[in-house]
Amino acid sequence: MYNSILVIDDEQDFLDSVRRVLNRSGFKKVRLVSDPHKVAAFFEAGASFDLALIDVSMPGLSGLELLELIKNTEPRTECIMVTAMNEARVAVECLKKGAYDYLVKPISRDDLVLVVKRALERQRLLEILECGKKKIPPKLLKKDAFSSIVTGSAKVLRILKEAELHAGSEIPVLITGESGTGKELLAKAIHLASPRAKFPFTPINMASLSSNLFDAEFFGHTKGAFTGAEQDRIGYLGQTHKGTLFLDEVGLLPIELQGKLLRVLQDGEYLKLGTSKPRKVDIRLITATNTDLERLLAKGMFRKDLYYRLKGAWLHLPPLRERQEDIPLLIEKILEEASDVAENIGIEEEATLILMDYNYPGNIRELRSIIQSAMNLARGRSISVNFLPRSLRRRRPIQQGDFQIKDDEIQRFPIAPLKEIEKSCIIKAYQQMDRNKIQTARILGIGLNTLRRRLTSYGIE
Repeated sequence: MYNSILVIDDEQDFLDSVRRVLNRSGFKKVRLVSDPHKVAAFFEAGASFDLALIDVSMPGLSGLELLELIKNTEPRTECIMVTAMNEARVAVECLKKGAYDYLVKPISRDDLVLVVKRALERQRLLEILECGKKKIPPKLLKKDAFSSIVTGSAKVLRILKEAELHAGSEIPVLITGESGTGKELLAKAIHLASPRAKFPFTPINMASLSSNLFDAEFFGHTKGAFTGAEQDRIGYLGQTHKGTLFLDEVGLLPIELQGKLLRVLQDGEYLKLGTSKPRKVDIRLITATNTDLERLLAKGMFRKDLYYRLKGAWLHLPPLRERQEDIPLLIEKILEEASDVAENIGIEEEATLILMDYNYPGNIRELRSIIQSAMNLARGRSISVNFLPRSLRRRRPIQQGDFQIKDDEIQRFPIAPLKEIEKSCIIKAYQQMDRNKIQTARILGIGLNTLRRRLTSYGIE
C-alpha cells in the first residue's frame, strides 16, 4: 500500500520485526528510526507521514514528548503508542495528547495490522470530510489514474479526490449516477490508484448475465460439471484474484443470487461448479447502479445485508446537466480522440453554444454520440450547426440581448459603490438564469472563471 509509516523505537530487533509484519501485509513505505531526536528534526523540517508507531520509553526524548511535537507540527499524522508496561495512566495520557491507540508489547501480528489499518481508515475518512468543507477543489496525487475523466467542475473534482482516498483502502465502493455519467471510468480510475493496479480489473455488466449462467460465469466450472462442459473455466472471480471486480448495474442482480455474492464478500471464498472444495479469493469489489437501491430494499427486491456491504464507500456522479462547464472540455476531448483518424477537426462557436444549452438525458454517452454523428456528416470539415441533430438545431442559445435591464429599472437603482451595483447585477442575472453559471457568464459578457470567483467572494456556490 502507498501509505507512509514511520516506526520509532530504540530496540532494533523490534523495528525489524515490525517492518517484516507490515511489508507482508502490503505496506511497503515503512521507515525505521531508533533516535527520537532525528524524528523531531524530520517533522520540524516539514516532513509528513501518514502514521507513526512510537515507543513510549526512549532515552533523551520520551514517546509522549515526541507525540506532542508531532501533533503540533503535523496533526494529520495518526500516532499509535507502543510500550512494554501496561499502565492505564500512561494509556490515558497518550490518548489525551492525540494518539489513536495504545499497544502493549509483545504485539501479535494480527493486532498490529488491524490497528494500523483502522488508524489509516480514520485518517481517510477525516480527509474526505475535509474535502467537502474546502472551497478550493482538492488536488489529486495520482493524476495519471484519473486522466480518462475530463472535468473542470469543482463538484466532480471533490468526488475524484474522495475516490482517490478510498482507493487506498480495501472497503467496497458503490458508485451511483444516471446512465452515461462515467461510472465505469471512475471504477477503473479507483483501481489504477489502488495498490491492486498491477492486477486485473474485470468489468461485468449484470444486465448481460442471466441467472442460468451466473454460477458458471462468476464462479467457473470444472470439466464435466454439466452437459457441454468440455473444459475447465476459471470464472470471473478466479481471473480477478488480487485485482478489482466491477459489477455494473448491480441492482439488476436477482435476489436469489445476491446471497452467493454476499458469501464471497463475507468469507472471501467460493465454490467452483463441479467441486465441493472451497476456493479462497482476494478481490476488491466496486459496484455501480443507476437505479434507486433503497427503493428496491423497500420492495424486498434487494438484500439489506448485501446493500450495507456494498456501500462501504458511496460516490455519486452528477448528471451532465449539473456540470455544464465540462461540455466544452468533453467536446475537445472527443475531437482529440478522433484526430487519430481525421485531422483538423474543429467545431464552430454557435454549435458549441447550442450543445451547452442542451440537458443531455443520456449524459456523456449522448454527447459523444452527437459529436461522432456530426463528424460523420462534416467529413473532415469544422462542425457547424447544420451537422447537429435537427432537434438541437431548433434550439436557440441565449444571447446577450435576451437579458436587458429596462430604463425604468435603471432609474430606480440606488446610488451605491460600483462594487455593490456589480454584485447586485451579477446575483440578479444568476437567479434569473436559474443559477446556471454558463448562461449567466454569457449574458453578462464575462468569463466563466471570473463569474465563479465573483460568486465565491459573495459566498454563493
